[in-house]
Amino acid sequence: MLNVVIIEDEVRSQETLKSLLLEFCNDVNVLGMAGNVDDAVALINKVKPDLIFLDIELQTGTGFDVLNRIKERNFDVIFTTAFEQYAIKAIKFSSLDYLLKPIDIDELQEALEKARERLDKAESSKQLNLLLKNMGNKPNQRKKICLATSEGLEFIDIQNISHCEANGSYTNFSIKPDVKLIVSKNLKEYENLLSDHNFMRVHNSFLINLHEVKKFVKSEGGYILMNDSTQIAISQSKRDEFMERMMALS
Repeated sequence: MLNVVIIEDEVRSQETLKSLLLEFCNDVNVLGMAGNVDDAVALINKVKPDLIFLDIELQTGTGFDVLNRIKERNFDVIFTTAFEQYAIKAIKFSSLDYLLKPIDIDELQEALEKARERLDKAESSKQLNLLLKNMGNKPNQRKKICLATSEGLEFIDIQNISHCEANGSYTNFSIKPDVKLIVSKNLKEYENLLSDHNFMRVHNSFLINLHEVKKFVKSEGGYILMNDSTQIAISQSKRDEFMERMMALS
């Protein structure tokens, strides 16, 4: 049985989510609900849930204010929000889940299943710590990203990522000094997440760390040579932008 609490700013939203959980999700026990920061902190400390559904915008603050006031974060979190906002990128950096309102039942069930897996592996605490650290930094100052692989979670220094390659709905990561990871999200996802860190999509199949470029080779149609000696194809339409961005780094 998964013990959960619901932290939503509106009573109607609390009741709607509770109804969805009880009707469509197995083995879920709703321990309580709250709508503001103080009540949320008190409820969480009292009932010690396995999982929190946490609205980003609350009556007296934010969901992150709640997390910062909890000393022992021995629980998982699924964020809820009515808006695509700046905080979503930080949540994705931590490989945590969020649900956009109105909540889709299939997405709710999928998020619950992933939360159960994280709890089984005792990984949630590290992810929450990374999230709160990232929320305290400007987007381009975030130093780590959490990558979910088939074997678990990898917390990677962004500067150590050399390049990423599209692999269908997956992404292959090449990480210094010689680490290869396969992550179950597509390349577009990481193009968006890493856009503030001098990464560039130079080809439909490749996203590169511009700081890891060794040189641009004009012969053979043109390609980029990375510091790890990987040859990366570059689209003709991307060459001018690539050269401009490389010049800006020097």
